Amino acid sequence: MTSMIDGYFDNLIARLTALKSDISEQMAAAAAAVAAAARADNRVYIFGTGHSHVMAEEMHYRAGGLAITVPILAAPIMLHEGAIAGTVYERTEGIVGPIMDRYDIRPGDVLFVISNSGVNAAPLEAARIGRERGCTVICITSVAYSTATANGRERLADLSDIVLDNGTPPGDAVMSVPGSELKAGPMSTAIGATILNAIFVDVAARLAADGDAPIYLSANMPGAKEINRKLVERFRPRNPHL
Repeated sequence: MTSMIDGYFDNLIARLTALKSDISEQMAAAAAAVAAAARADNRVYIFGTGHSHVMAEEMHYRAGGLAITVPILAAPIMLHEGAIAGTVYERTEGIVGPIMDRYDIRPGDVLFVISNSGVNAAPLEAARIGRERGCTVICITSVAYSTATANGRERLADLSDIVLDNGTPPGDAVMSVPGSELKAGPMSTAIGATILNAIFVDVAARLAADGDAPIYLSANMPGAKEINRKLVERFRPRNPHL
């Protein structure tokens, strides 16, 4: 490998290794909250704007994933129909209310809100709505980034019941580009996906011990069609994306 490829791997591995201990209590608390919601037949909603919306898709209808998850997806705050416009929308007050009205969010549900910078209007509004509706609000964010950019503003971390600090630096990118002052190699997506999957693996084990772990199988695995069909029938009423 080149030194840059090697360096990115080393940086990511070091950060993930540190996070295993740095936020172990918070991840355990998040897993307990999700498991409690699942046992009560509640749902786990996942919200993010820009690149953070990838986390919602990561947990949706995924091989090895839990069917209790519901992504909150809306084109204006994503990237595929206009990245520049999406950046404006995620900073605009009042955008999220109509989006979240599409979802049957109830007391006892869990809402994950993912925002690396932790200060934009949309994720903060989502967290407030989640709290108003009686959800446990869990965020994945960079505390260092939001602290550096808040300038007295409220942060996503301030509105969350459980804060999962991804440990990324302000600006997200970590690799200095030789011969320039630029940095490349963002970390938040790889780390965020790892945090979420680690939590849901723990939840899967807890639910399996209860005898009811609603886990999707890869479509190419034996028996997947029937297992996944039953899960979709069971969870479709509160998941508009199934």
